Amino acid sequence: MSDATERPDADADADAWATACEEDLRAEQARRRAEYGAPPGSAAEELRKLFDVVADKVTAFQSSLPGMAAQNAVQQFVNQAKAAVEPVIERNPQVFDHLAAAGGELLAAYRSAVENQERRWTQRSHPTKDTDDPRDDGPGPSEHIDLD
Repeated sequence: MSDATERPDADADADAWATACEEDLRAEQARRRAEYGAPPGSAAEELRKLFDVVADKVTAFQSSLPGMAAQNAVQQFVNQAKAAVEPVIERNPQVFDHLAAAGGELLAAYRSAVENQERRWTQRSHPTKDTDDPRDDGPGPSEHIDLD
């Protein structure tokens, strides 16, 4: 028998496997969305959402301001801020993804530095006493310090 007669449905098997994998992936994604909610969007989308929420809060705060001039000033500020932010987000959404990644890296570096320093502080062995410094004797008797 030739290869064509031995495995006539090899392409069909591969397609069936790919289809089954896609169905499983979609089912798992739907399960996770149901359990954890929608995944966060890109950094640009999240910034837009944050800006909209802040603008809504400022607008709600605006109604409690006395005077029409103050209310108009707040509304003008919100409109100008939206007009400035929207084009930047539209033109450069990748920039915000990079900034978010850079912020995460900075946070990781800071956390590592702090953990290393804390480890050194807590694992530091007490040096031998070569001096008569009373601070090396541990806590002494307490004394009242008047802060007034």
